[in-house]
Amino acid sequence: MADKSVLVTEAGLEKMRARLDNLRGVKRLEVAERLKAAIALGDLSENSEYDDAKNVQAALEGEIAELEEKIRHAKIIEGSTDTNMVGMGSTVVLKDLEFDETEEYQLVGSTEADPDEGKISNESPVGMAIIGKSVGETVEVHVGENIINYEIVEIKH
Repeated sequence: MADKSVLVTEAGLEKMRARLDNLRGVKRLEVAERLKAAIALGDLSENSEYDDAKNVQAALEGEIAELEEKIRHAKIIEGSTDTNMVGMGSTVVLKDLEFDETEEYQLVGSTEADPDEGKISNESPVGMAIIGKSVGETVEVHVGENIINYEIVEIKH
């Protein structure tokens, strides 16, 4: 049986819980009102507003079920106790050796990965390349046909 664990930070879990509360409360009420208004229009067999509202309701319930499942199987990422090694929850400063530019990423589970916020998954090419590595090491990251070489400059926990 496959492990259903969903790796998240404490902040990521709180964000999921807040989203779930919003969906269960505010969004469900909005959809219920939309359904009520569509039903009031009469004949449901050719009522596109009703069909749209039912589709929105189905999507909402699907998202609620997915979030409930993720929260149920959430496993809080414990920061690595080895401050010299990249682990889950670590924030890492990487230097692109070709362009001499630095980037900072936090290594998180795939559920809360958001590259725009500097959060990369342990399953991403960069995440897989840096996990378990130390400051000063150089890693080769394969992105499609390209190869990017990074040096690990700093590890924050």
